[in-house]
Amino acid sequence: MAELKLSETRDLTRIERIGAHSHIRGLGLDSALEPRAVSDGMVGQTSARKAAGVIVQMVKDGKIAGRAVLLAGQPGTGKTAIAMGMAKSLGQETPFAMLAGSELFSLEMSKTEALMQAFRKAIGVRIKEDSEVIEGEVVEIQIDRPAVAGAASKTGKLTLKTTEMETLYDLGAKMIEALAKDKVQSGDVIAIDKASGKITKLGRSFSRSREYDAMGPQTKFVQCPDGELQKRKEVVHCVTLHEIDVINSRTQGFLALFTGDTGEIRAEVREQIDTKVAEWREEGKAEIVPGVLFIDEVHMLDIECFSFLNRALENDMAPILVVATNRGITTIRGTNYKSPHGIPIDFLDRLLIISTQPYTEEDIRKILDIRCQEEDVEMSEDAKILLTKIGVDTSLRYAIHLITSASLACQKRKGKLVAMEDISRVYELFWDVKRSTQYLMEYQSQYMFNEAPTGEGDEEEANAMVS
Repeated sequence: MAELKLSETRDLTRIERIGAHSHIRGLGLDSALEPRAVSDGMVGQTSARKAAGVIVQMVKDGKIAGRAVLLAGQPGTGKTAIAMGMAKSLGQETPFAMLAGSELFSLEMSKTEALMQAFRKAIGVRIKEDSEVIEGEVVEIQIDRPAVAGAASKTGKLTLKTTEMETLYDLGAKMIEALAKDKVQSGDVIAIDKASGKITKLGRSFSRSREYDAMGPQTKFVQCPDGELQKRKEVVHCVTLHEIDVINSRTQGFLALFTGDTGEIRAEVREQIDTKVAEWREEGKAEIVPGVLFIDEVHMLDIECFSFLNRALENDMAPILVVATNRGITTIRGTNYKSPHGIPIDFLDRLLIISTQPYTEEDIRKILDIRCQEEDVEMSEDAKILLTKIGVDTSLRYAIHLITSASLACQKRKGKLVAMEDISRVYELFWDVKRSTQYLMEYQSQYMFNEAPTGEGDEEEANAMVS
């Protein structure tokens, strides 16, 4: 009976969704900004990663703003992966906003307003303020509960100490509730904000580390604070300009940030906020943190959007703009003119262009190894060789899609290791672009609204479409 129960137990440790770029942890560069062969989930594209690393370092040093970078390359060469690596490398402090070019045409606001909001999301403001805090180690908490329920509110006393002094504080009902909510007990080191009454648990005192308490691995031990109990501390808040815009423009204030109902924000509101932020900067209360705005599928923008971007990049508080495209020489949307990457020449002249190259067979093999590890799929060596060959002949994306499918086929036959037969099975079930196009060419007459070329000279065009 026990064996039956054990077999029914499911492993729930990995229930998070695995995305296309969930294996990316950074750009995979060393301290000298030299790319490692395989690191942080990144493989190959050494020159592109190095160039992106230089941009990231300049952003961190605050030496670059209002510049634009273009990631250009064929489909499936890791442009979005490099952008994601840049976001991870910048960390939490630097704002990073993402936008797809096609999104602008499906929002309930004008294109220029959507771009302006995206720009403001990528500009951070680090606001500094002084606040009085009471910081010390909890010696004792005494709570007097009334004998009759509801007769009177609870009262209590809190004893805090530092290395130099010890003080007794009277507690009200709200403070007692806050202490109970945070499960503060004797031996904890806490900080209390005098203005708001907010309690922050800093950790457990080292003097209590030898006690045989039930403690988890997340328990943090800190030294008992020294000096006075009451101190003035500089508190830093990091917000984006867009968040300040929304809070000051909507009747529901910051709640609009959660509902997503930001609407169009008037230019007067933005001007007042910019003026106020400029005052804070002069007084030393705030500093601007230019972040990164990443626009994928930039060829989907029209001539109006490009004109707006040209002007927006000249602003004093413009972020770093990173755009990506997989198009060659194509028509600029909204015009009859052709241009490299579908981007106007005047805007293209502003861009630092980073080119991505097709992956080699060795790179494809390494990427497939990383994806197998990310998706928890065990695969035999022969199956990996076959999958690499499929990736070279078709596309890397198609080969990655087959990993989970082959794993399911392996489970179906109750196998433990994905073998060549599983790869072959899913390869027959799911077609790649080349085989699908060949099938369409062969049976084009049986499809509705067929516009495929027919005739002697058209066979070459059909073969070109397949290849």
